[in-house]
Amino acid sequence: MTDAAAPTGPSAPYGGWPSPITAAAVASGGVGLGGPAIRPRHDGAAEVWWSELRPSEAGRVVLVRRVGDGDATDVLAAPFSARTRVHEYGGGAWLITPEAAFFSNWDDQRLYRIDIADDGAVGEPVALTPEPEEHHAWRFADARVTPDGAWLVAVSEDHHGAVVEDHGEAVNAIVAVPAAGGEPLVLSDRTDFVAAPRVSPDGRWISWICWNHPNMPWDGTRLLAAPLWQSATELRIGNVKIVAGGEASLGDEQIAIVGANWLADGRLAFSTDESGFWNLNTWRPGDDDVTPLTALDGSEIGGPAWVFGGQRWAELPDGRLAVIVTTKATDTLAIVASDGSMEPIDTPFTAMSGITADAAAGTSVVLEGHLVDALPCIAAVKLGDARVSMVRPPADLEVAPVWFSAAESIELPVGDRQTHAFFYPPTGPVAEQGDELPPLVVMGHGGPTSHTYPALSLKVQYWTSRGFAVADVNYGGSTGFGRSYRRLLNDAWGIVDVEDCVAVASHLAETGRVDRARMAIRGGSAGGLTVLRALQTSQEFSAGTSLYGVADLKALAAETHKFESRYLDGLIGPWPQAQDVYEARSPINYADDLSCPLLVMQGSEDEVVPPSQSEAIVAAVAEKGLPHAYLLFEGEQHGFRQASSIIRSLEAELWFYGKAFGFEPADDIEPLSEAVGFGA
Repeated sequence: MTDAAAPTGPSAPYGGWPSPITAAAVASGGVGLGGPAIRPRHDGAAEVWWSELRPSEAGRVVLVRRVGDGDATDVLAAPFSARTRVHEYGGGAWLITPEAAFFSNWDDQRLYRIDIADDGAVGEPVALTPEPEEHHAWRFADARVTPDGAWLVAVSEDHHGAVVEDHGEAVNAIVAVPAAGGEPLVLSDRTDFVAAPRVSPDGRWISWICWNHPNMPWDGTRLLAAPLWQSATELRIGNVKIVAGGEASLGDEQIAIVGANWLADGRLAFSTDESGFWNLNTWRPGDDDVTPLTALDGSEIGGPAWVFGGQRWAELPDGRLAVIVTTKATDTLAIVASDGSMEPIDTPFTAMSGITADAAAGTSVVLEGHLVDALPCIAAVKLGDARVSMVRPPADLEVAPVWFSAAESIELPVGDRQTHAFFYPPTGPVAEQGDELPPLVVMGHGGPTSHTYPALSLKVQYWTSRGFAVADVNYGGSTGFGRSYRRLLNDAWGIVDVEDCVAVASHLAETGRVDRARMAIRGGSAGGLTVLRALQTSQEFSAGTSLYGVADLKALAAETHKFESRYLDGLIGPWPQAQDVYEARSPINYADDLSCPLLVMQGSEDEVVPPSQSEAIVAAVAEKGLPHAYLLFEGEQHGFRQASSIIRSLEAELWFYGKAFGFEPADDIEPLSEAVGFGA
């Protein structure tokens, strides 16, 4: 960020402050970073690769690399996009070896190879997997290359019509794909889901994680391992061993395994939540016992596997592990020794992901880092002195720091439990408003099995720099607080999350931080259900915004994609046995209880929460005659990735709150012609 002095201006009403953090700035700063990965080079130079999801290119995911201190360069040219549709949320769409890069292409979902010469020159993408008979019907993710470079082992997801008709849904499996191209070979026995295929350094073992309906990967999973036999034309596995985990029906006997990978000495390391927090354990082929490595209580090394390829630890050349530790939704970096002792490493990051060790640089790691005063970056951290150097620096928004609001942690009782939130007061060089209190925007994260963290978010700062206060709530059921807190939403989605959001808003109003008459609640996906339920069961809010939110739980259970098709068994109850609960929690059945303006926004190609969900609630609100607006964004999936959609959705929401709360935005916004009920 620049240190340029911020302009000062005259007094302006809360919500109507002029702000340099425009919707266009949010879109341009919304580049999603992924990875990173380190490519070993014959000349010993450091070469870091990562991915960038770019709204300015209609959400295309580009592979980028930087060699040494040189400039970052794009590797993947349009129209290719390194993004997979497996589980719809994707992740793990690419990998790098000394000889080649491999990626899953968004349009056709085939695996491709890019050869890399000794001098670093890259070739053109060449397809490895066959053209599917139906468009993007065969999908691949989370691939790894065998030590000899001859095969890729990957997760496949088969959506061919005949397969879906035969099995009732898409079929997932671990497959082997010849690195030179060819027909995939199925390796794993059929389970509903598989993830994290990893081959031991000597090539003699393969491990993977599996689970079955109705579990989600943070409920109950099993870690499997099997001997691996390989020839020039075949790869096959031997007898499968259950290493750890538990898939009992939804309940206390479940154990969730995440982050499994092999160590250089032949042991398999992984995180298990058996203790109540995700802790590292190890297992060696030939042994029957699992050995605990860490014993954290109140913190954990692991997170929910919404996407493939997430890694929270990396092995260093000396055998120690660099780990990302999550404590109350905030990340820190640490080193774990062989005896389990832990040494914290001081970094400026409050959230981290994609950690990988740089063997060429000794005790250094490269990771994606999130800061409180800058946009995300790819950074190298030297563990000896915690020195941070930027591989892909944060984008400079040319906005003075005086415009950025810092998070304040809130923890307060709700009944017999605690809830957590981050509060951001309005911040900017605008004159004090006298006795006026700011309006509040309460944010409920999606998932709902996820969490928000206290790093700079332009989607938060967009509001605070205009005179809004923001409360970003980690309601009961959020991750980053241990298994017991994560399970608070079991059988209670639409209740606990709503109570916690309402409690945080009430607390802020009662303590004089915000204007009780001007409180809005917004949320996307699962957070959209929280929005609608909060508006129906509480009178605290006077406006709401649902982004691709759930309105009809019965329809969601019937229409959503395979990965989440049984998610509601744990959050609501099994269908159709719990039909009465589905009806009682579905916002569409209580449209008459809505009594304030509602903005609904939706992507036309959303396979997770189809447009029919949003259209149903909009029809009900229209029938009641409430002020409302509905925006359908063509070509968008679950979440807005195109710059034009991000810009229009933010400006529309600001305009909508201006009408609801009686202020005039300082921004030059095209009026929302879709709005109904506000008068002239």
